Amino acid sequence: MSIHEVFMPALSSTMTEGKIVSWVKSPGDKVEKGETVVVVESDKADMDVETFYEGYLAHIIVQAGDTAPVGSAIAYVAETEAEIATAKTLANSGSAADTSTATPEPVAASASVGIPALATQNGSNHREGRLVVSPRARKLAKELKVDLTTLKGSGPYGRIVAEDVESSVNKGQPPAAVKPTPAPTYTPVAPPVTTPAPTPVVPGQTVALTTFQQAVVRNMVASLSVPVFRVGYTITTDGLDQLYKQIKSKGVTMTALLAKAVAVTLQKHPLLNASYSEQGIVYHSGINVAIAVAMDDGGLITPVLQNADMVDIYSLSRTWKNLVERAKSKQLQPEEYNSGTFTLSNLGMFGVDTFDAILPPGQGSILAIGASSPQVVATGEGLFGVRQQMQVNITCDHRIIYGADAAAFLKDLTKLIETNPQSLTM
Repeated sequence: MSIHEVFMPALSSTMTEGKIVSWVKSPGDKVEKGETVVVVESDKADMDVETFYEGYLAHIIVQAGDTAPVGSAIAYVAETEAEIATAKTLANSGSAADTSTATPEPVAASASVGIPALATQNGSNHREGRLVVSPRARKLAKELKVDLTTLKGSGPYGRIVAEDVESSVNKGQPPAAVKPTPAPTYTPVAPPVTTPAPTPVVPGQTVALTTFQQAVVRNMVASLSVPVFRVGYTITTDGLDQLYKQIKSKGVTMTALLAKAVAVTLQKHPLLNASYSEQGIVYHSGINVAIAVAMDDGGLITPVLQNADMVDIYSLSRTWKNLVERAKSKQLQPEEYNSGTFTLSNLGMFGVDTFDAILPPGQGSILAIGASSPQVVATGEGLFGVRQQMQVNITCDHRIIYGADAAAFLKDLTKLIETNPQSLTM
């Protein structure tokens, strides 16, 4: 007998349970290797879960809308139609499949963070004889006619992600041939189920936290154990504002400009891009700027601009727009929201003058950005003038970063924004 249990996967390192958003397949449906069978809500996104086995979805244990702990069985897959009835009997009896005749079925989700047992020790992107590819990368490879078997995955545990596909296409092209035009993109598929309107709040009622909100709670509690300090700075933004007006029509956003400015400055201050570990200071190989985005239905997510210092401002703005759109519909892959090495929190867009930001777990710094507003200042000629200024406030892990380090970073960031903002377009 070949009946396999489908387990609730760990889609992120902090996930302890998952919610079934919808079953793509119904009991009795044929399933192929690598085919999506269920959509699971992790703490940050809705993720497609694929099967490693070919057969039939015999019985669903956890229905859509219900939750289950990570590692618990959520369905049975039978290799033949004749075994469907046996799988139903196993489920109705309340006992797990006989381990001597049934093999537990690991599943490959759109993210495999937190399932290290499925990865080989050398980081290969092959598991049990098949490639491990994110749905986004698989679709992009089909569009660009890229052979996935020739790629080496850079995602968690060797997973092939979209960036690997894009890199393979661009590899070998001379720099002179690269123009500031959009890279090959894909059209995100809208979620099959629309998000219901928020339930009106009833006075005196206790409303359970959403999965997103629970994730925020865990992160905030974890941050309490880190000794932090904060340093503030005032930056004149007249030059940056003028640049923004000039290139706004080309799709450039102020968020992308600020992220680019921070990333370029971090090149000179790698310690601000580092993080603490029990083994010492972790200097990250890339400058990945995470930016806090509030979700409409509660919670917070931080889409990441990968290698923001290396990407031109036009591509960076397009990427950011795409990330936000998919974040709002819970379509981000884990590597797109949990790989940040430095975070920006821009409440200035809401008119906030100044605020303190809480340091995200696993990072060394977060920069809080206030609104830019006209201020009366004393000029170098001894006169009074009006300048656009914003307040920034950086929160740092004091175990590895000291006040002088943060001050030097802010000084260089200020110099870049005030005296040479045009360099951000180069």
